Amino acid sequence: MTDFSDACALVERALGGSTRQHLVQDLARSQPFARALARLREHLRANTFEPFLDRFDHRTRQEGFHVLHDWDGKADRVADDTIPVNVLDYVALQRGRESTDARALALLLDYYDFHVLQLLALRAWDDGDADANLDRLDRLLEALQGAGGSRQRFVTNAATLVLIATSHFEAVERGYDRLLRRVKTLNRAHRTQVAVGHASSMGCHLRFGFEATYARDTLQMRDDNVADYPWLCFALAAAMEEYVRLREAGADAGARAPIVEAIVNGLSADTRAFVGEPPASLSAAGADRAAFRDRFLAHRGDLVAEFERHRPRDGVYSPLSFFFNFSHNVVKGTIVDAALRGAPWNVAFNDLLTGGVGKAGRVGQAGQVGQGTEGAEGTEGESDPREPLARTLMEYARANPDRIRGQLMPVIVYDPRAGHRAFRVMLEKLAPSP
Repeated sequence: MTDFSDACALVERALGGSTRQHLVQDLARSQPFARALARLREHLRANTFEPFLDRFDHRTRQEGFHVLHDWDGKADRVADDTIPVNVLDYVALQRGRESTDARALALLLDYYDFHVLQLLALRAWDDGDADANLDRLDRLLEALQGAGGSRQRFVTNAATLVLIATSHFEAVERGYDRLLRRVKTLNRAHRTQVAVGHASSMGCHLRFGFEATYARDTLQMRDDNVADYPWLCFALAAAMEEYVRLREAGADAGARAPIVEAIVNGLSADTRAFVGEPPASLSAAGADRAAFRDRFLAHRGDLVAEFERHRPRDGVYSPLSFFFNFSHNVVKGTIVDAALRGAPWNVAFNDLLTGGVGKAGRVGQAGQVGQGTEGAEGTEGESDPREPLARTLMEYARANPDRIRGQLMPVIVYDPRAGHRAFRVMLEKLAPSP
């Protein structure tokens, strides 16, 4: 029976060296593109990681998460094929008659391996030390996104794999409490990475719900997100703990900026839930809420001043202007567009959760705690690719809307006016009572 370490070794071999390049080169000999895609489809469905994949997937489903399969809203059940296969089929429908595109084949193969890493991230607590296991997944993620594949950047750390893996619609939300208890056993660095990603992404997710799903009805949003609010509360509490630690360690405002931005993104979804009267959806998160609120009130003046760094500005990308239904749909949309164009986006999901720009116009990477806002994205003279990607995803969502409250709506939106409004309303709600 394959344990977590053995599974990682199998994936490491699949991602290492020129293994993927040789496979793509072989597939690319088939013409037209539909034939090469059909061969890749057979490869993906054959389960390259048979020693562990089905067993790990079954165990994860038993815990309440469908990592490899999406929810089919029309059929009202979990889809039969995996998400990577569904995306491959869509690309075949759009480009099947074209000449074979090796770059798109590499993208789709990497997207499959990305889902395997997501599944492994939820099994990090099964064997050995969970922190060491997440560190190992960080190295596998680096290999996946390195020179041996498509060079598509998916996420920046293993903590975000946990986020994407659990961001699907689940008809029965029974796994989130257990997973949160597991996350709280991680070391400070991993807890902080989880917190930064979750505070930022759940801010985007709940702002979408507020605007679209719940027609700006905060009470309905709280009642319908009983699994999300404890997670956001944990994320805010852990981010606030890290903010205080950085202050006490003498870190400057630039080093604190990624943490402050995560707090802004999370609080902007429903400010009063965390600093005002607690809603019923936070009844089981009293300790986290008290920890956040006490630290926040102790530093409110300085924090609000630091929030200004993250106020949306005209012509500059802001995650407060970006909102969506589920995080994994943002990644999926990115891959669909990249495969249709035959070129990867040099933007990780985490990059869409930050507005931080360091020297030479480089995009800061969310989750690089204590590193300031300088990241590794782009080179001097390059334009910021985040807003073009966000708007591209919105156009796809507009072309393929979901029916929400009886109306057809896009599920990914980039709206600077909404970003300005979210920031302004948050500050109004944070103001001390007269």
